[in-house]
Amino acid sequence: MAQSEKDARNVIALQRFGFGPRPGDLAALGGDALGAMRQIVRLKAVAEPVGEGLRSTSQALRELDEFRTEVQRKRSAALAFAEAQRQQEQMNGAGAMSSPVVNRPPSSTQIPQVIFRAEADARLRCAVDAQVGFAERLVWFWSNHFCVAVSKGQPVRVTAGSFEREAIRPHVFGKFADMLLAVEKHPAMLIYLDNRQSIGPNSRAGARRGRGLNENLAREIMELHTLGVGGGYSQTDVTTLAKILTGWTVINAYDEDGELGDFRFNPNRHEPGDQTLLGTRYKAEGVKQGEKALADIARHPATARFIARKLARHFIADDPPAMLVERLARVFQDSDGDLAVVSLALLDSPEAIEAPLVKLRSPQEFVIAALRATGSRFDVNQALRISQLMGESLWNPSGPNGFADTEAEWATPDGMKVRLDFAATIARQAPGSANPSDILDATIGPIASAETRRSVARAESRAQGLALLLMSPEFQRR
Repeated sequence: MAQSEKDARNVIALQRFGFGPRPGDLAALGGDALGAMRQIVRLKAVAEPVGEGLRSTSQALRELDEFRTEVQRKRSAALAFAEAQRQQEQMNGAGAMSSPVVNRPPSSTQIPQVIFRAEADARLRCAVDAQVGFAERLVWFWSNHFCVAVSKGQPVRVTAGSFEREAIRPHVFGKFADMLLAVEKHPAMLIYLDNRQSIGPNSRAGARRGRGLNENLAREIMELHTLGVGGGYSQTDVTTLAKILTGWTVINAYDEDGELGDFRFNPNRHEPGDQTLLGTRYKAEGVKQGEKALADIARHPATARFIARKLARHFIADDPPAMLVERLARVFQDSDGDLAVVSLALLDSPEAIEAPLVKLRSPQEFVIAALRATGSRFDVNQALRISQLMGESLWNPSGPNGFADTEAEWATPDGMKVRLDFAATIARQAPGSANPSDILDATIGPIASAETRRSVARAESRAQGLALLLMSPEFQRR
């Protein structure tokens, strides 16, 4: 194989499965990007975000509870201040001397935003710093697959990052069944999909309060997390799974035992009795009833097909080759949902290199790729703002189906204009004095078209040349 062809294959691999090469990455990888990715899978090497401001889920929810208590205290103090001031003014109107009553209470530190920014900073830095990026791209894929939305409220806002760190990252190269269980038991998901409000109609709590099921979690598990639409389940199955999952909740400030914010199974809320789901009968075993049901759903053939198609669509094409989907589904089933084996099958597929780079980078992917290629300083506030303007607000999709993984989601006129503006901004901020053509050669060079090379070389300024590089088809697509 000619060196030029090897170089092109390496760039394709880093574009498709990572965040694109930084200058120097191609040489550092020894000309075998796919080999480096396979090694990462075998070692199960998933980066752990670091930062002084990172909290566990229970710690984040505990701080949120303290924050809300303090806000309420200050609100009460402010109301008391206003009432005292009103009375003082009445006295002054009657001839009394005016004097200050109390100092106005200071505004509270915005703990939810502090926690969110710390998590965002740590998460995005993992992507900027990744040499290969395959593991990080998988984290992003699974985080969007099992999405939560911070617009739900402060409890989700302070736990979206820890949810990804605690329920997604540890299982990226593990068993799908383990990831599924970790996700559905995580407080962020239980809060986001309202399972805290789901009470078995015939449970002790249901009989006492007259409250009933909330099917949100059960429905999204079947429709979006596992079987997929047309996966062979019925509305009766959704209702049954909702019953099975009653009692799956989060420890709150009023519970006597456990750590605030941890998962809790509450038998008083759990629907009693055996349940039949997808033709299988599950005995009344408390929390184990739900754990066994999820384990079986994770191994269902429809789940294998659904996950295989989503992986192929994410990494290969909006309409992925049917043969690739079939191969990945078979590997998923044969390996009992071993995601490391499935990931290797994806890397080893002919489509990994031979398929054209047709996927448009998502806004967050583009921001990270641009920072990496130009060596620009990472600023979390800028990254979050630009991604949001392009339509991808971090951990905040419009619904539980996550962000759409297709070009139509991102190739909007407004979104492309923001891309262009961001490319121009990053190009102006790029450090150093390297010629844009040299940066092109060190990043997308082996796959760059003659037209792209000419446009970058003929640019009127360094900033314009870099902007043209960042907006080129070869850079925009993966």
